[in-house]
Amino acid sequence: MSSIISKYKILTQAKDSFSKAEYKNALEKFAEVLQNYPNSKEAYNGVILSEMAMSGEGGAEALFDYYEILKEDDKEQADIVMSEILQNMDGTLEKLSEVFSDPIRQRLEFEDGILYSDFKTLLNDGAEFKETFENIMFSTRVIITQKDDFVDFLDRLIEHDFEEMALTYLENALSVYPSDKLLHKLLKKLVKGKK
Repeated sequence: MSSIISKYKILTQAKDSFSKAEYKNALEKFAEVLQNYPNSKEAYNGVILSEMAMSGEGGAEALFDYYEILKEDDKEQADIVMSEILQNMDGTLEKLSEVFSDPIRQRLEFEDGILYSDFKTLLNDGAEFKETFENIMFSTRVIITQKDDFVDFLDRLIEHDFEEMALTYLENALSVYPSDKLLHKLLKKLVKGKK
């Protein structure tokens, strides 16, 4: 029982540290919980958000606040939504690999997924985007670690009539990078295409 109490106690300390902009402290606390509870989505998301804030990425604080608000409504759903937002972000896997200990990193690397660079190679070899993407979508997920790839991916989604999906990705990305010019350009393209 005491370990469960300490889990929540440490998570609370981690969140307090984050709120006070003590990101290194928050990161260490979230990581401590994650090492003892590798399936804790809250600790996992906390590690990424702390790491983002430490590297000066705009939007980490806003995302953290958004996460806290979501949790008041439905904690489990909040964990899933935040994990999805963070997974679709630029450089997330690189940041994770710097932070995590080996067993966790290996689990991430061997999770089902195809790197966007490999996906692009398939397309460059003459594969049809729509068909290839639909095949991949139902069996695995595309892992994007570069912002340019993310923009390219969105561009292709819009081009091949996956507007709804592109819009979801764009909304998530804009909540993190509200002033990103490229993302706004894509949003305009998407809105134009819908008219």
